[in-house]
Amino acid sequence: MAAPVLRWSCPARRWILANIDRGPRHGRGSPTGSRSSGKRGQSSVAQQPLATAQKPRKGEHQWAAVVGLEIHAQISSNSKLFSGSQVHFAAPPNSLVSFFDASLPGTLPVLNRRCVEAAVMTGLALNCHINKKSLFDRKHYFYADLPAGYQITQQRLPIAVKGSLAYSVFVGKNRNQVINKTVRIKQIQLEQDSGKSLHDDLRSQTLIDLNRAGVGLLEVVLEPDMSCGEEAATAVRELQLILQALGTSQANMAEGQLRVDANISVHHPGEPLGVRTEVKNLNSARFLAKAIDYEIQRQIEELENGGEILNETRSFDCKLGCTVPMRDKEGKQDYRFIPEPNLPPLLLYDSASLPAGADPQQVINIDQLREQLPELPRVTREKLVQQYGMLPEHSFTLLNEVGLLEFFQNVMKETRAEPKRVTSWVLNTFLGFLKQQNLAVSESPVTPSALAELLNLLDQKTISSAAAKKVFEELWRSGGKTPAQIVSEKRLELMQDQEALEELCQATMEKHPQVVMDLKKGNPRAINKLIGLVRKATLNRADPTVIKEMLERQLSS
Repeated sequence: MAAPVLRWSCPARRWILANIDRGPRHGRGSPTGSRSSGKRGQSSVAQQPLATAQKPRKGEHQWAAVVGLEIHAQISSNSKLFSGSQVHFAAPPNSLVSFFDASLPGTLPVLNRRCVEAAVMTGLALNCHINKKSLFDRKHYFYADLPAGYQITQQRLPIAVKGSLAYSVFVGKNRNQVINKTVRIKQIQLEQDSGKSLHDDLRSQTLIDLNRAGVGLLEVVLEPDMSCGEEAATAVRELQLILQALGTSQANMAEGQLRVDANISVHHPGEPLGVRTEVKNLNSARFLAKAIDYEIQRQIEELENGGEILNETRSFDCKLGCTVPMRDKEGKQDYRFIPEPNLPPLLLYDSASLPAGADPQQVINIDQLREQLPELPRVTREKLVQQYGMLPEHSFTLLNEVGLLEFFQNVMKETRAEPKRVTSWVLNTFLGFLKQQNLAVSESPVTPSALAELLNLLDQKTISSAAAKKVFEELWRSGGKTPAQIVSEKRLELMQDQEALEELCQATMEKHPQVVMDLKKGNPRAINKLIGLVRKATLNRADPTVIKEMLERQLSS
């Protein structure tokens, strides 16, 4: 009995199980056409129209994966969604908690205007329809870090619906082939974040920090249009860049400002969708991709072995590289959604529907916010490709690293070097040094001005490429010196005396007649050997291109 081999087919974007020779299989599953929920913080949206999973057919080799995402982005705001408490990641525990956050009796919510504007701008940037009337609801569930016993969210009528997110996946041997994709956005809704539960295993205690309780969240629900971990991770990175460009969220996954839940199922093409599992609280794009790909493979192998897929919630163990069960969802959770009685409907306007004489501070104008939208990442990348002639993958790298695009643009302002050379130095040399030492762009000891000066010296042929790398290394170590000072101190200037270099080339050829003979016989390596000998005689201070031209001229004369 041959074991199944799982393979990823890039053109078909499907997982394929090959070399299968099994007996009858008996995969089973329960229908999940409606949202079955877990105990805590689980969205009531992003439903997949799932039907009962069919038993895998003997000899069937092909599987298709379906992936949908629920993304929670913390809104960049000075205060929380419904209270005046400040928002600060590193604040001492329970130091930023208002009476409302602690759910003391008699306290009432006051909607934060900034959070509403952030939701509208995000919806516009993601091509959503903005609902001029949206509603708030209470979603009831018990957890220790949710003192009210319910979360204020937008279950019935969210602020934005029916959008789309375009993203690009790189494929091919060198990952230089671009496939443009689009995922539909079901809705964007405003809701409260919960607090944090800190588990102390040594003392068998759970400590509660309510600093995060009530912080405004944008829940962005992506339809199940993706088929693998790479697609999901790329879509999340693109959304992250958009939120950062808008200023609506810092979207720092390391600080929990962007958290992702993935809904995953597999099925045979042409058959009803399979039973779905949810992987919760993924806090990095890399772990998201790994968790999804692992879960796809786990489900396929489970079904091929005659097992069944449970409609359950799982978490990703980053140390083991696998998903593990958290709780099952087959016992349907009733969240007892009811309208939020303390908040009226949220009304938005456009320029045409704005009431005459309305106070601009008391209303939100969708058209005004549309005019304030900044340039989005996709447009920026297109401009980089058109303006500087760079490869599309290079434009992605410049935007994906925080601060790198600004660094590149500042170098371009101060250098006369070609954009291609600047791009190469920024993406290869500069970024390589940053990654070696695990530094952010803002922590670099080399400034844009210093790199621009170095590239000017290289462009003027004052120094060679090898010398430029030595200067960069010294800049990285010393920091305080200029490239010109380093070149002068270490005597790295290229020889400018062309007559002396001509004589040196002639003398080298006379000292090595056998190499000259090999060159005349057509040995292509001989010219490189002569160039190396001349450079050695000049202490590597001669330009190899100039040396080659001189040698070829002397040989032909």
